[in-house]
Amino acid sequence: MDTPWRKTTQELLPTRHVATPAGQYDLYPGFPLESGKIELGYDALAQRLAGESRVIIDGYGGVFWDVLRARLDRALAQQGVQARWLDVAQALRSPAAIEAMVAPFLGGDDPIFGTRFTGKLADFFDADRLAAFRPDDHAGRRSPTFAKSRTSTMTILYGCGAALAGWEGTLVYVDLPKNEVQFRARAGSIANLGVARPDAPKAMYKRFYFVDWVALNRHKAELLPAIDLIVDGQRPDDPAFMAGDDLRAGLARMSRNYFRVRPWFEPGPWGGQWIKEKIPQLHQDVPNYAWSFELITPENGLLFESHGRLLEVSFDFLMFRGHRAVLGDGADRFGYEFPIRFDFLDTMDGGNLSLQCHPRPEFIRRHFGETFTQDETYYILDCKPGARVYLGFQEDIDPDAFRGELARNLAEGSEIDVERFVNVEAAHKHDLFLIPNGTIHCSGADNMVLEISATPYIFTFKMYDWMRLDLDGHPRPLNIERAFQNLYFDRKGERVREELIAKPYLLREGPGWQLFHLPTHPEHFYDVHRFEFSHSVEADTDGSCQVMSLVEGESVILETAGGMRQRFNYAETFVVPAAADRFRLINGGEQPVKVVKASIKPTLSAEETR
Repeated sequence: MDTPWRKTTQELLPTRHVATPAGQYDLYPGFPLESGKIELGYDALAQRLAGESRVIIDGYGGVFWDVLRARLDRALAQQGVQARWLDVAQALRSPAAIEAMVAPFLGGDDPIFGTRFTGKLADFFDADRLAAFRPDDHAGRRSPTFAKSRTSTMTILYGCGAALAGWEGTLVYVDLPKNEVQFRARAGSIANLGVARPDAPKAMYKRFYFVDWVALNRHKAELLPAIDLIVDGQRPDDPAFMAGDDLRAGLARMSRNYFRVRPWFEPGPWGGQWIKEKIPQLHQDVPNYAWSFELITPENGLLFESHGRLLEVSFDFLMFRGHRAVLGDGADRFGYEFPIRFDFLDTMDGGNLSLQCHPRPEFIRRHFGETFTQDETYYILDCKPGARVYLGFQEDIDPDAFRGELARNLAEGSEIDVERFVNVEAAHKHDLFLIPNGTIHCSGADNMVLEISATPYIFTFKMYDWMRLDLDGHPRPLNIERAFQNLYFDRKGERVREELIAKPYLLREGPGWQLFHLPTHPEHFYDVHRFEFSHSVEADTDGSCQVMSLVEGESVILETAGGMRQRFNYAETFVVPAAADRFRLINGGEQPVKVVKASIKPTLSAEETR
């Protein structure tokens, strides 16, 4: 790749993993496979395919198909294979027909929101043209043209949706992490599915989220049992790949022991300096890091490691393969959607987040097609003296006056005296603030927030953004009308302190360990606890996945009943699936440690089960 094809300061995934010392955050957490399972490069891929006569290469949106075709064709030729390539994109419906099909799901001129696509990947294709693709009946034989050589022929049908043609043959799937999809979109090197040219990055992201990724994920779920080779397409010049059987076996083992997703990081207009200081291996030539995608599963990937070699697949594969093992009692409710999100919001030496709220359950279902809403909590991992959280309204809130001030700000660009309307609470390390849907809130400056939340993550209705621009110099969109359709104005004053700030209490204890309960709001389907121990503690999963983060201490070592052992460092997020049943945490340092954990509540209210 000779031209700029990704726009980000984050490094491309290395081919090999170098483990970090105990206590140092690891950017590339690989789940261990046996040696020799992961191979690298087009030459090795060509060797694996050389004896096949029909190959179907399907894959995710954003793959550089022209690069893959050119490099693999050259490598196959060196193996004595003459490949006949058929591009499945030739069977796509016209751009105008595709645009008309997806338009109802894109929210018109709304810059952020649409609604979840209800169709499937096959809807993007003309069925007759798909059926017209025919493999070469002579493929696999020695080519007459090269009768005196050892050249054989192969037919390759390739591109997003290639498997829809229904061919029998070797199925290769090229996956691409969603952060890399976005980096390519920002560089203008890719476009949306069935679109000839790239759009503005934010418009492409809206289409990815509400349409492309929905259709591609459904297709991927159907293909997983049949994949013969899985290829990690994020390094276009040096792909990693492994056998489909090894992928499925690795996912099955992961679903019964532990996993940690590959995190990724983004600057933002309010971002701080804590992440830059605590994770020095990140690029330092950015103004800040505002977000860390610690566990935002619709976008994170999972890394496999074999003898130091790394291969990444999207998190969706794990849920397609073993959602019942991962979620336990919550599997029927959440299906393939992993329900809990952990991420960092860094405002240390930064600014306030936007004043915002999230949609009520019925609103998010009706308007956006989501199955559950964005109920959040703020766990204060670290903060400076005087740090604050904006949460709920003042006791004397006048909704009409507040609405008038927001309208004036929008029309005139005038500042708002936020504290005239919004309640403010002091923030302390290890506090937990509860933010059920419809609650006005934002983190103030000088907090390092571990956001423990339901998984939906883009449904934020901003009302006020402190008179600032985004990193591109543009105002961020406000959604005042939607916010006022969802706000609860009775969450105010003393009620905030009674209902929206967790009051920890000791639940259980034993020699050298304690388990504290940090009760969440009745609206939250998940609960929060914290282990505090000096040496070790044992626990059960109790029928739910256990999402954990080391919030104090150097490192912990996880031992599972399945016989696996893994170290996790300060501020790293990891998950023990429900099917692991029992696990042990061991202090990996000298000082006592604290591990916060979130899990699905064992009983759900009538509203939650609707």
